[in-house]
Amino acid sequence: MRARRLRASLRGWGGVTAMAVVCALVAVFALCVPLSHSDVVDGEAVTQATRVTAEKAEEDCEAPEKQTLSPSSADGDTIKAIKNREGEKRKLIVGVDQNSYRWGYRDPNSGRTAELEGFDIDLVHRIAEDILGDPDAVQFKAIPTDQRIPAIQDGRVDMVVRTMTINCDRIKDVAFSAPYFKTGQQVLAPKSSPIKGYDDTLAGRRICTAAGSTAYSTLEEDQKDGTLPATTDISGTVPNQLDCLVRLQLGEADAVVTDGALAASQAAQDPTVQLKGDAFTAEYYGVAMKKDADDLVRRVNQILVDYREDTANGWQASYGKWLSATLGKDAKKSEPPAPQYRRTT
Repeated sequence: MRARRLRASLRGWGGVTAMAVVCALVAVFALCVPLSHSDVVDGEAVTQATRVTAEKAEEDCEAPEKQTLSPSSADGDTIKAIKNREGEKRKLIVGVDQNSYRWGYRDPNSGRTAELEGFDIDLVHRIAEDILGDPDAVQFKAIPTDQRIPAIQDGRVDMVVRTMTINCDRIKDVAFSAPYFKTGQQVLAPKSSPIKGYDDTLAGRRICTAAGSTAYSTLEEDQKDGTLPATTDISGTVPNQLDCLVRLQLGEADAVVTDGALAASQAAQDPTVQLKGDAFTAEYYGVAMKKDADDLVRRVNQILVDYREDTANGWQASYGKWLSATLGKDAKKSEPPAPQYRRTT
């Protein structure tokens, strides 16, 4: 559009001669304007061109899980600031869930002080060990589903590791790591319910989702385009996803729509409910960080590479410990594909 406007205005300038003058001016301008920001990570310049590439990727977003930065073990400004925290404050501050069974939860029967544990928590400890040399150098902050992005943007946490789906809307507000888990949206309902899955049996039913979740945005979009029956009530949103299970138990909702990985854990908690139908989306969990924390994003991506390669104490071991009982022993269904990174030059 700008190019068309420029050509139109040039018609009154004398054509080719004027165009040559403008081109010369543009070249001079490009050389004189300073870059707004420049970092170097492992020898790669992160300049204004990188920012433009990232913005273009957001505008043309089709595969948000591929819009992350390549791995690096270098310490940039963000990581140095974390390491420079003094005394008791020298910890990684991470937003997590404390109510998601086998992901991030407090087990009252653990015989200990009901410490946070689960698949996401294992990953947090691994990140802290790599960055600060101590897996326990973590300050956990319980963050509701609808507060994950604000907590990052406000600087209340360094990152969020909380079954957070990477999607096109979110990469406009936060930066994500490469995927560390694959899942999809599913329906959870009482075993006695006539609901069969994500289909016409949801007509006239009350569906509970977490505010700000991928589940809610999917329902809203599908109802607009007619994929979901117009009579399905999707107004029942809650701050925390686990609240939906409580509503289901109280009869205040007919079904829950959430990530299949979470739904399977909830079904394990309550034998009166079950997954209905197959997953109807394909989604990936990622570690979320501030938009400008490039060095931290790269470092987490390097940690994830190492974590997946560590067969004894890494991703596979954590899956076997926490998730195999609810998702099955075959971890390949949940392991994301080999990561792909966006080009920055």
